[in-house]
Amino acid sequence: MTMDHLLSVDQFDRDRIDALFALARAAEPVARRRKVCRALEGAVLGNLFFEASTRTRISFAAAFCRLGGAVCDTTGFTFSSMAKGESIHDTSRVISGYVDALVVRHPERGAVAQFAQATHVPVVNGGDGPGEHPSQALLDLYTIGCEFARSGRRVDGAHVALIGDLKYGRTVHSLIKLLSLYRGLRFTLIAPPGLEMPEQLCEAVARRGHHVEARSTLLQRLDELDVAYATRIQRERFSGESIEGYTPEFRVDKSFLDTCCGPQTVLMHPLPRDSAPGAHDLSTDLDTDSRSAIFRQSDSGVAVRMAIFATLLGVERRLQGPLPDAGWRSPQRIGPNDAPFYTLDAASRGWSA
Repeated sequence: MTMDHLLSVDQFDRDRIDALFALARAAEPVARRRKVCRALEGAVLGNLFFEASTRTRISFAAAFCRLGGAVCDTTGFTFSSMAKGESIHDTSRVISGYVDALVVRHPERGAVAQFAQATHVPVVNGGDGPGEHPSQALLDLYTIGCEFARSGRRVDGAHVALIGDLKYGRTVHSLIKLLSLYRGLRFTLIAPPGLEMPEQLCEAVARRGHHVEARSTLLQRLDELDVAYATRIQRERFSGESIEGYTPEFRVDKSFLDTCCGPQTVLMHPLPRDSAPGAHDLSTDLDTDSRSAIFRQSDSGVAVRMAIFATLLGVERRLQGPLPDAGWRSPQRIGPNDAPFYTLDAASRGWSA
């Protein structure tokens, strides 16, 4: 599989997904701190984030470093020459003279594609406003497959609920596109009034033969639900919308999971979540529930992004070859509330299409 840039999930079909995820599985021992890879030793990544970011920016940086590369990092317009009026074209061309790959996050839809038009250096879309977040969707799909593999389920035929701000939540825009490449899915789209999934996306998914149901209330039974994917309200992207319909009953918590979902439901969230008292986001009372995959999901980002960089820079074989053991001590598990089955010793969590 070859790619010049990663700008949209529209670049993928199932064969490309399978190839990327096979590479992500090969990257797991490195991402899990058990092996060492120097495939990108000497290469430099430019991490250009014109929007605030913690996990995405550091995840990309960690992935590049795990492959042996180095990272140059910048965040925000204030510290960019674009604050002086420099064009996207000039910024992209100049930085491309310094680095071997670019990850760009920008608040405007389509801006990352403009960066790619100005360079032959690989550009990865780290999120373009309300547009797409392709690497997040890929790691989300990878996580779903890993979670399903433990219980013998497949992505084909799954029932997936997408919950929250489906209008501006770019993660769900990209994820529903990827999931629609599979067969016979059932989507339940639960959003406050005014923040529904864009109609063109719903229509595109339905044309692929999937069942799409829209709801404006959370507290209804979701039969045989495989995945509950919650998102936060993207207030920073609002343009006059009201969230009056986003009441406390819209909060995703243990009561919702126990009452409306089932024992096999996988709970996901792209993070960050608003954990403040009174927030209607994902509740912290789910942190010890093994159905909650939110941290397993975020951990998946390193392996998947390693696979993306290996593909873009043509070092797939070096990642798949024999690798030396890590020489430092790392923990058996990362978080004190991690599920018993989730340890760093597992060479690969597996993946089920």
